[in-house]
Parts: sequence; structure tokens; C-alpha cells
Amino acid sequence: MPRLHSRVTAAPRHRHTPRAFSLAMTAHASHPKSPRPVSLSDLGRLARGRIPGQVVIQYTDRCNASCVQCGMRTGNRFTRSTLRPDFLAPQIEAMAARGVAAISFTGGEPLLCLEDIAPLARRAREAGIRYVRTGTNGFYFRDHERLDFAARVAQLADTLLASGFNAFWISLDSAEADLHEANRGLPGVVEGIRKALPIFHAHGLYPAANLGINRTTGGRTTDGDDAPPPHDPHRPDSFDAAAFTGFFREAFRRFYAFVESLGFTTVNACYPMSAEESPPGGGDVADESAVSAHEAVYAATSADDFIRFSRQEKAALFAALFEVIPEFRGRLRIFTPRSSLLALMRRYGDGTPNGHYPCRGGIDFFFMDAARGHIFPCGYRGGEDMGLFSNFDPARVTTKPFCDRCDWECFRDPSELFGPVMDVFSRPLSLAKRFFSDAAYRRTWIEDMRYALACDGCSAVIPPRPAKLAHFARPRPSV
Repeated sequence: MPRLHSRVTAAPRHRHTPRAFSLAMTAHASHPKSPRPVSLSDLGRLARGRIPGQVVIQYTDRCNASCVQCGMRTGNRFTRSTLRPDFLAPQIEAMAARGVAAISFTGGEPLLCLEDIAPLARRAREAGIRYVRTGTNGFYFRDHERLDFAARVAQLADTLLASGFNAFWISLDSAEADLHEANRGLPGVVEGIRKALPIFHAHGLYPAANLGINRTTGGRTTDGDDAPPPHDPHRPDSFDAAAFTGFFREAFRRFYAFVESLGFTTVNACYPMSAEESPPGGGDVADESAVSAHEAVYAATSADDFIRFSRQEKAALFAALFEVIPEFRGRLRIFTPRSSLLALMRRYGDGTPNGHYPCRGGIDFFFMDAARGHIFPCGYRGGEDMGLFSNFDPARVTTKPFCDRCDWECFRDPSELFGPVMDVFSRPLSLAKRFFSDAAYRRTWIEDMRYALACDGCSAVIPPRPAKLAHFARPRPSV
């Protein structure tokens, strides 16, 4: 029996988020590097009301960055845990045998364990898992003045490609390098990223910029402010929705322009998720949907105002992102599906009923913790320990999707995008009625699917195709 590790008792922490599986599933089949398109077995799963599965594997909670939004930051003291290859390899084999189509190695900082996860990724691909992903806080790109910098980046690119990774993200918190580096405690890393990207591209690897939305996303405004207009969450009438939306509209524009100037071709936004400092009922919180830090097994949350938003702020923030994405879709491959944002806008705004599909965590999607290698429905539902994946068969799960407690895109986005596809098989008349009565949703979802095809699923091993993206170019609206 492989040695497992004691359970982590960590503070809430930030994640290096895997991307929505559904966009990858629609990768353009004609490209030679594309994973094979949706197979007959996938269609069979969809007809049975199931989605091709994914597992987020927290390989370690060790980290070397100091992010304020992360309980795993280097200054936090708790018992750290790391899985072992001899434990995880048979679990990955079980995942492949049970039809899991995607796995993501996350942390902590995954690249601290690159010598472990690289062969595990290769093993996963050889076992038939089509999408294998990981990311980094960017520590590899420090010390960019050193003579061996280019060789180190080239070696990293070769390792990732040889291991079969087809998605790779690099975290960025802000449109201003000094704000990002001060938060992460990684000086010089942004210039290192700028120098590294051409090397990655020359090797055929196209990393994504991964933004965890926060109050410094857009950097400083012209008057030097790096935070949106404040308001008292306990006084709803104090909130200026137009000002808040306008602030984040410009913030997202600055961020997208910034990552494009660095050389990124692909970008993702992780939706913010706050945590309560105490268990539910322990006091007032800005957002009553916040998850307790004591409940989350992944606990990649924070009670810090850096990523803490009220319901009103979330509605305005998601509206801003919804509006800005079309301005950049013609130049960047943007993972974020606007149909998911539309559902969140409605949830936190006017409370439109039937405006979203419940999350499929615990049904088709699962999270594995670094402490014992057990799986859970997601990183939040820590009270639902499902044991080892090798002792579990997702096909026997009969629970219907019901959960909408969190906002994270890792499971929410694919649940949203696959919802109408499954409705084609299970309730086509209801889908037709929704499409007929909700033109905004119909147009947004259809364009999301068309855009995913043009992006080749935002694969990190397929170069962007500007001619395809150009069809989605939208001018910035005049004020």
C-alpha cells in the first residue's frame, strides 16, 4: 500500500484553475494536433444524460508564492501534503478505464512537482485520457537576465509537450506588473513571461494567461486608484451599479490588452469566490452564497477583500466581462463562455428563474485532494468524501445535478455549455421552448459553440488561427 499523507488543515486558498472541459471537447477535428472529436461513446453518454468526465487532481499544496488570496501562500503554516506517483498511477488508470476524458494537475504550485506529474501525464495520455492540463504561478520565469534562461524555458516546453500536456496556463493577477509581482512575491516574473512566450511558441506550445478576477485586475486608473468604487454591502442603496460596471469594464479591457502585449494568444478568467471567516451563521458576510472555509476541502477561497464581492458587485462585474469579451474575441482566444456569464448575471441580478444549469460536480466532475488522494464532488463540498476513485464507478451515480452554490468556472462552465446538448436528448421540447422564449440566451450559447470551434478548443498545442477568429471581431462600442 503506498504511503498516503495526513489531511491538510489549511486556511482558504487560491487555485490554479483548470479550464472548462466543454470548450476542449469541441476542438476542431480537422487540425492534425486536435484530440479526436466527440466520439460515439461520448454521444452515448450524452444521450444517457451524462457528460464526458474530468477530474481535478490537487497533486500538492506546497507553494512558493505569497498571494493574498491564497491559503497555500508560502507564509501560511500548516501541514503540507503531496501525492506520490505510485499512489496516483493506478488511480489514473482507473479514471481512464471509467471513461474520464480530462484531468488537470493543480496545486499549490504544480511545477514544483514537475518530475512527478510529467510521467503521470504521459501515462494518462497513453491510457486514453484525451485532455491533460496543468499550470503555474510563473516562478519559472524569474531571473530572466540569467544566461541560461532561454535554455530553461525551452527545456520546460519540451518536457510539457513530450509528456502530452495539451493545456498549460500561467497566472496573472493584474494589468500592471508591479501589482501582480507584489501580490505574488515573485519580482521580475512578468518580464520573464514576456521573454518566455516566444520560446514556447517556437516549440509549438501556446500557454494561456489565467486571471483570477480581483479588485486590481485592471491595474491603476488615471487617478491612481487600483480598486473599484467602495460601498457598504449592508446598505444596498449605497451601491452604484453603473459606476462599478464601468470600472470593471475598463479593468477587463486593460487586462486583455496587457496580456496581448506580453505575447499571449489565449486568456482565461476565473470567477471570484469568497469564503466566510467562520462557519455559516457565524456573522455577516458580503455575499450570503460564500462557502465556509471550514467546509471546503480544496479551500481555494479567501475572506480577503482582494477577491471578496457582494451579490450586487458580482452582477455588475459579470456584466462588465460579458460586454468586454466580444471586443477581444477577434484577436485572442478567450476561454470564458458568455452564456455562463449571462447565467451568473441573472442569478445575482434579477434572479431570473431557470437561468442556469446546475453544476455536475459529483456526477461527471470530481476533485481529488492532496492529503489522502480521495475524491469529492468538487473542492467545496468537503463533507462528501467519496473515497478512492479506484473504488468508485461514476456510471452508478444516480444523483441529479442540483448544486449552484459556487461560481467557479472549472465545473460551472462545462455544466452550462453541455446543458442544452443533453436537453436535445432528454427534453427537446423544453429546449425548443427556452430557445424560442429567450433569444438572448439562444444567440449567446450558439455563438459560444461556434467560437469554441474557431478556437480549436483553446488548445495549447494548436496555434491560433487569425482568419477564423476574425469572424468574431466586434468593435468597442462608442460611449
